[in-house]
Parts: sequence; structure tokens; C-alpha cells
Amino acid sequence: MGTSTGVTDNEGSEDYVQPGSFKRDTNYIATRITAEGRDGYPVESGRYRLVAARACPWANRAIIVRRLLGLESALSMGLCAPTHDKLSWNFDLDPGGVDPVLKIHRLRESYLARFPDYSRGITVPAIVDIPSGAVVTNDYPQITLDFSTEWSAYHRGGAPDLYPEKLRDEIDEVAQLVFTDVNNGVYKCGFAGSQRAYERAYDALFARLDWLSERLASQRYLVGDTITEADVRLFTTLARFDAVYHGHFKCNRNKLTEMPVLWAYARDLFQTPGFGDTIDFVQIKQHYYLVHTDINPNGIVPKGPDLSGWLTPHGREDLGGRPFGDGTPPAAPPVDEQVEASHTAAA
Repeated sequence: MGTSTGVTDNEGSEDYVQPGSFKRDTNYIATRITAEGRDGYPVESGRYRLVAARACPWANRAIIVRRLLGLESALSMGLCAPTHDKLSWNFDLDPGGVDPVLKIHRLRESYLARFPDYSRGITVPAIVDIPSGAVVTNDYPQITLDFSTEWSAYHRGGAPDLYPEKLRDEIDEVAQLVFTDVNNGVYKCGFAGSQRAYERAYDALFARLDWLSERLASQRYLVGDTITEADVRLFTTLARFDAVYHGHFKCNRNKLTEMPVLWAYARDLFQTPGFGDTIDFVQIKQHYYLVHTDINPNGIVPKGPDLSGWLTPHGREDLGGRPFGDGTPPAAPPVDEQVEASHTAAA
């Protein structure tokens, strides 16, 4: 996750960057894994490994979509530790600190296997070509869309359509607003380098959350009457809001639990198979509070918040909608991919 600051002369334009603002490096490896293999990487069962981290909201999206579509048997997954140093995410959760499939200690090794002079951030999620050990892509917005559209030959029976063609323009529009003001907005608050930049990001964040509350007051999901890519993208930020963003990133006008519509919406998704069963609250807190030493120099990880509310009734069924459309819920995650019980809301 790259950071930089910048200034232009036209504060009123979309391209204006407030002095002291957080600016995300969005130049990802754009190579795609497609059905026809147009970039030299055709979809093949068993050839690739998704490298993710439960702590990271961007990687959490890929974990959820892989679960919902049932791609586990076609695409293996390696999970990085929640903390890392300046060089790279690592595999400290695995025996000997080595990924059992890729046989590497750090994700950086796969990036350098393809780009020996790679100098950008080593980010998750990433998809690695197992035979060569080289990273294929870390373009996280495109990865989940390609899971839906390019990996369809390996979808489970009953897999939902998370990116229905007739709704794609609306999904893309909503997702972009959510990214700008919410997904990335919390980072703009947390990493702001000036009071003015922080307040600008804070105001945009809560204005968008209010907009989302109004939208979701009368419909169960963000676009259409089933779960789509747009819901996945919003959920991973909401799941981290009270545990991390409210305090650590100073997004403290309200907690999620104090925003009734969004809190009910988040609980609805959390209790849907494929969502809450991917959330590891312990790893999430460890990542943000231990890695961001510039914000939290003493490395103290908060004991709270109380997680029991995630499992309370949400009442969103009254709005109608069908979570999986004509499809079915995914089966329970494989045993080796289940979140440790003490790290979940069920603890």
C-alpha cells in the first residue's frame, strides 16, 4: 500500500489532492488470468495459488468471492501472517515460516521471480503461477471480477452471479463511490498528514456512510435483490470499522453499531455463509495496531470491542431479496481454511 502526498492548483476538481492527504498507489500488475489466456495465463485448475491475508480488507474480498463461487478445489490459497515488515508479507503462520506449496518465506520472492527489479509495494491479494513461482497479478479489483467472469468453468453448482451483466454499470458505479469515500476513505483519515486533509476525508467518509444508510434502508442489498460484488466490497470495510477504523484511524463520528441500517446490513452479510466465516478479528487487530507503528508506536492491541452483537438478529429479511438468487449457500470452508474459533464472533 503506497503512500505519497501531492498538491495541484485546482482544489475544486476531482484530481485535487489536499496537502497532507493519503494517496494510494493504484498501479497494480495488470496481467489477467482469463479463460482464453490472452495475457499468457489461461484459467487452469491447480495451476495458480491465491496468496491472501485475513487481516487485509482487499485480500478479504478475494477470500470471500472464492468461497461464494466454490473455487477452492481449482485455486489453492496461502495465508500470510497478519504482521509484516517493510519488505513483505510473510508465511509465519505455516510450519517453518514457509508456504507449503510455493516453498517461499516471503511473498516478495514471487514478485522478484517475475520482476527482478520490482520496487513497488508487495501487496495482497496476489495470484502466483505455481510452476514458475512468479506472481501473475495483484490487481485486486480485477481479481474478484475475473473469478466471476473468467473462472466460471470451475464454479460450484449453485454458485451465485456476483456480477450479473445487466447490473454491471450500476455495480461499478456504486463500487467506485464506496472505494473512494469508504474503502479508501478510512485510510485517508488514518494516514492524513494534516488536520485539514483529515477533516476533508472524515466528512466524505461519513457523508457516504449516510448515503449508504439511506440507500439500504429500503433495499436489502446495494444493487438488485441479491448479493453482488458491490456488497462484498463494502462488507470488508464495515467488518473492520469498530475494531480498527473507529479508534485507530480516528473515524469516530459513530461506531458501526451506532448506525442502525448499516449495522443491520453488516450483520446480515456476516451471518451469510461465505462472509463472517472469513473474518478473523484477532488477526485484523494485530495487523493494524502492530504494523502501523507510526500511528500506534507502543504496539498496544485493544482488548475490545465486544463481538457478540454480530450474531444477533438483523431483521433484514423483511426487505425481501434472496442472498444467492437462484443459487445456494456455499458449504462450510475446508477444515484447513477455517478461522480459529477464538478469533471469531462466536467466541
